Amino acid sequence: MLQLSPLEYFGRALVTIGMGHDELVVLDPDVSASTKTSYFAERFPERFINVGISEQDMIGVAAGLAASGKIPIACGFAIFIAGRAWEQIANSVARPNLNVKIVATHSGFSPYADGDSHQSFGDVALMRVLPNMKVVVPADAVAAVGALEALVLSQGPAYLRLGRGATPVVYEEGSDFTLGKASLMRDGADVTVIASGVMVSMAVKAAAMLEDEAVDVRVIDMHTIKPIDARCVLEAAKNTGAIVTAEEHSVIGGLGSAVSEVLSQNAPTPIQMVGIRDRFGESSRDYWSLLAKHGLTAEGITKAVHSVLDMKP
Repeated sequence: MLQLSPLEYFGRALVTIGMGHDELVVLDPDVSASTKTSYFAERFPERFINVGISEQDMIGVAAGLAASGKIPIACGFAIFIAGRAWEQIANSVARPNLNVKIVATHSGFSPYADGDSHQSFGDVALMRVLPNMKVVVPADAVAAVGALEALVLSQGPAYLRLGRGATPVVYEEGSDFTLGKASLMRDGADVTVIASGVMVSMAVKAAAMLEDEAVDVRVIDMHTIKPIDARCVLEAAKNTGAIVTAEEHSVIGGLGSAVSEVLSQNAPTPIQMVGIRDRFGESSRDYWSLLAKHGLTAEGITKAVHSVLDMKP
């Protein structure tokens, strides 16, 4: 598959969107070269604020801007925004339901060389628990642009999660993106794989592998984890009778938990989760080898599919 950088696409899309929205203001905690908000800073210096290495202050400033009618986009590394500034996000943004868009970069294993202090596996859980907060994890660079455009046009707080480097492209340029509505990547009758982020490409690959074994796999990109597309989940449970979730996040509190909540309350269904197993991260010379070590691959999804098929009545 072709690989492109969601961050690069995000940074360039910020400039394009900024041309049509004078009220757009971008904030960054002194990492603009890494988050690619530097493109916006170069084009619109009067609408770019470098708050310094202070994520909590950045969220407070963003809240004030939103209360003044601006559309602030607060960017930074996922581990520091979701962790260090969680209280400010909860009380200054989510509680008053302000129109702040938080873009968290370098999520999951993507800062592979920096180790567990920089790898964020619980940020979706932290954001999902906040009332009023939308949580979006796009599958690729194309979806990242669609998600950003949709969030700027939406009202209320939002958390957009991006990785660091280039990842496989699964969408064609110009593909539609609708908040809260999952995307069917492939239909199937035997089992459904519901994935987010980079794991969508892994799920598509796994489905092709399983086709050789006469296993018909439905693949769903659940890019909006909150509000989750419950109707899509329940249709998949009804039509295939088995679910596998796949995410570059802890299996505790993320996509797998969100899908399980829908199923347990409406249509109990056999489910297996592919994700990070209740542990911290580690350093590596390579992102893809870290994913492989932790089973976040097409082969890992295939294994989970076989397991959940054994659970079907």
